[in-house]
Amino acid sequence: MENEEYTVLLVDDEEIVTTSISALLMLETDYDVLVFNSPIEALEEMQHEEIDLVISDYLMPDMNGVEFLMEMKKLQPEAIRIILTAYADKENAIKAINEVGLYQFVEKPWDNDALLLLIRNGLRNRVLLQQLREKIGELDIAADKLQQVQTEILKAFI
Repeated sequence: MENEEYTVLLVDDEEIVTTSISALLMLETDYDVLVFNSPIEALEEMQHEEIDLVISDYLMPDMNGVEFLMEMKKLQPEAIRIILTAYADKENAIKAINEVGLYQFVEKPWDNDALLLLIRNGLRNRVLLQQLREKIGELDIAADKLQQVQTEILKAFI
């Protein structure tokens, strides 16, 4: 996990937030960090980029964080999704979790160490889900082969 390259997308209309988080990630990790202050511009660019994790502000002009993450989920369903908000709104947190498969809801101001841990855990979760999907695929192939062998055995005895 530590030696892999990951790409993190930050989207917040406040430059101070994206600057702060991107600086933290650049100092503390080897992640590639993509920064946008417009969700519309981020969506346009994500047509051509693959990301592993996205952190989005909740309240932004043009579209809110849940709407943005819903679009991101369509574009990149495997990416881990995190919302950053200045408002402790449990109703919207639950909505976001249910509608966009939100990994975490983080309140501003955030704790840098906690945010780094959250991002690392999110990326680890993504890797584990990829490995699980691969193993399920392998099991499906093995089950198909077993079914073929069973069919051949039955044909031999009928």
